[in-house]
Amino acid sequence: MVLLLHGGKIASHEPARGHHLAYLRMVPVARGIHRAGAPAGAAVWLLRNRYRGWNEPVLDAVADARWALEEISTRHPRAQIVLVGHSMGGRVALRVADAERVTGVCALAPWIEDDEPIEHLADRSVLIVHGTADRMTSPTASAAFARRACAVTPAVRNEVVAGSGHAMLRRRGRWDQLVQRFVGSLVPDREERR
Repeated sequence: MVLLLHGGKIASHEPARGHHLAYLRMVPVARGIHRAGAPAGAAVWLLRNRYRGWNEPVLDAVADARWALEEISTRHPRAQIVLVGHSMGGRVALRVADAERVTGVCALAPWIEDDEPIEHLADRSVLIVHGTADRMTSPTASAAFARRACAVTPAVRNEVVAGSGHAMLRRRGRWDQLVQRFVGSLVPDREERR
């Protein structure tokens, strides 16, 4: 199972809608993962949060992701889970990677603060991708987080997409390639699962 998590705002109780850019940005990512992973049996879920905001201290987006993980566990009790999140969704993915069957996290242009926890990433594969022209979230913070995370898991990569901004529109193919390869490396082949 691949669970995709969209971006949002620092604080907002406005309902997240399917026509919001943060959600729409993840639709082609989900389609690409589906096309690449379907032959191996990967199923893709794109979560639409209840609200647009992270909403400290309640962390609504984290609660929504945990709800989705519970749904996956109920419907697919043996499935391994890979998380893919953009911006706020990248931060959410890194936070909920402590869920039992999560094997990997791909954080795209994630919103990362200095005090983000890392201990729960042990035994997880982590890919962080950031565009060098991002003005919304910090490529420097992503690189620093990746360096810190290396202390708990050797399976951490930090990739940059030169000249690309937060929306992941420039050099789109490179973003897709990195995500699909990462997910593909964690999705067992149908034959391996037998």
